[in-house]
Amino acid sequence: MQCCLAAESLENILMKKPHPDSAGLIYEKILKAKYCTAFTGAGISTLSGIPDFRGKDGIYKKDNFSEKTFDLNYFLIDPKIFYEGTSSLIYKLDEKTPSIVHTILSELERKSLLKAVITQNIDLLHWKAGSKKVIEVHGSPKTHYCLNCSGIDISYDEAAAIINKSQMPQCPKCGKVLKPAITFFGENLPEKAMEDAIREAESSDLMLVLGTSLSVFPAASIPQLCLKNGGEIIIVNNMHTFLDEYAIIHCEDLENVFERLKQLI
Repeated sequence: MQCCLAAESLENILMKKPHPDSAGLIYEKILKAKYCTAFTGAGISTLSGIPDFRGKDGIYKKDNFSEKTFDLNYFLIDPKIFYEGTSSLIYKLDEKTPSIVHTILSELERKSLLKAVITQNIDLLHWKAGSKKVIEVHGSPKTHYCLNCSGIDISYDEAAAIINKSQMPQCPKCGKVLKPAITFFGENLPEKAMEDAIREAESSDLMLVLGTSLSVFPAASIPQLCLKNGGEIIIVNNMHTFLDEYAIIHCEDLENVFERLKQLI
């Protein structure tokens, strides 16, 4: 997907330079936006104590964790690879609280300054923070279902209770292990969520891109749709992304930016 971008204004070029109050500039852009959305990744949840995937201390750096943990083919062969690898990551979420990023995004939505959150995350923390319009493009563990039997599913709380007893949730009809409604490698992204995300991105004149390295496609292409339709993006992330040069404002420290936004709103 190509970005069709107009020539940058002098104002936008100046905003890319270091500024003593980048959060203030971000808030001004939010206030001026007609349709502001957010696109979030694992980096916002590191502030809640949940490790990201590809950062310097990410879970893929751990010896007992690899991309096969979220691989559908491996799940079909041995679902223990997933459930043992994610028991503390996904099934202890009741011990985690939303970060300041989650809570400020919820507050911006409450004040009608943010229209929607599009998230790659599967930790349910946007909901926990009180956000009402959350589009989960990588699926959600809210439901666990049987791949063989139609209509068999259980809630996250039911699944977590089983997994935290070192067991795996099973279908009462066929006995197969239930799968969370998370998108694994080898699966398509949820069709309805992607349709909603595309519509929101194309409607946005401003998108906040937060805590993501934009390295997992096709979800990572969503901010490009905002740019392609004449919108602007602001990136707050401590790793390089392929869209850094197109951001009107780029900051690295999520916590500092959102602590300042908390004071402003």
